[in-house]
Amino acid sequence: MAHVGFDRPTVIVTEGYAAEYAFHPKYREELSKLLNANMIFVEYRYFSKSTPDPKDWQYLTAENSADDLHAVTSAFKNIYPGKWIATGISKGGQTTLLYRTFYPDDVDISVPYVAPLCYAAEDGRHEPFLRKISTPENRKLVENFQMEALKRKPALLPLFKQYCTEKGYQFRASIEEIYDYSVLEYAFALWQWGTPVENIPAPDATDDEILTHLLDISNPNYFMKNNPAAPFFVQAARELGYYGYDIRPFKKHLSIKSSKGYLHRLMLPEELKGIPFDKTLSKKITRFLKKNDPKMIFIYGENDPWTAAGVTWLKKKNNIHVFIEPGGSHKARISTLPEAEKEKAINLINKWLYL
Repeated sequence: MAHVGFDRPTVIVTEGYAAEYAFHPKYREELSKLLNANMIFVEYRYFSKSTPDPKDWQYLTAENSADDLHAVTSAFKNIYPGKWIATGISKGGQTTLLYRTFYPDDVDISVPYVAPLCYAAEDGRHEPFLRKISTPENRKLVENFQMEALKRKPALLPLFKQYCTEKGYQFRASIEEIYDYSVLEYAFALWQWGTPVENIPAPDATDDEILTHLLDISNPNYFMKNNPAAPFFVQAARELGYYGYDIRPFKKHLSIKSSKGYLHRLMLPEELKGIPFDKTLSKKITRFLKKNDPKMIFIYGENDPWTAAGVTWLKKKNNIHVFIEPGGSHKARISTLPEAEKEKAINLINKWLYL
């Protein structure tokens, strides 16, 4: 946490993963810097030092994570009696959203960044989004690279296997399948993190250049066993939701006949492979947003595939505002918005703080 003053607003950061990076003494997230506010940073359960032993997966739920945040907020409100703002990025943004849903009166303002609201383990909105993203020319550059990586599989697969062996990666599928999934993931990953299409190697690039770029953008460690992000994949399969892949353009070059169910097959602990998706959470959040009008600011990037599942559909709300950074990625923040939009967002927060 970072203390500024007992008379200042307090920002509670609803991290969706581990919190080690926030231990740096100079770390401050965007809102606490903008507002000169106190900051309380909360690690998500089942990550890093917040992992129980034994790891009983039944307690890894959105509602329990909201209960954790409620307990922290309740404890610190005696110390910081001013207004409170909850904020988080990506899965942390989802957490900001679900926290407001379960405990609508805990904080005065919520600012989720790039937060999806998915309705299935393979939601279905991301693939069409990727088919319309950016310009036809840019989409073609991405697809052509994926096709080139697949056509060169006979030459690249041994190098890919050697790389994975040297890194100690272990998988729940064959190395060729993991190669194919890395190529399928490439488009999502490139657009998510805003990689310039100018960085994509030309079709006549060397094998080393093709493989290096693929590994840089879509590393196979994403699909490995014992991924530190495994608790997120459990929640994605159970209630947070995720995305699928459109394999149709590449089908004749793939070793897999279908990518359906890849999350369960590749990324979940063995004991949870059959876990069903429960829509209760997504329905509860949707109902809350439709029926209420809490003070919330959603920030999204125009070219971030997660925006396909973003909360961009609410109408006739006085207090819920959505800002979309033109051409933006998963790195979209208030500070990356166009100047007029940035000023509008900051003014809104200040108005709410000092009403």
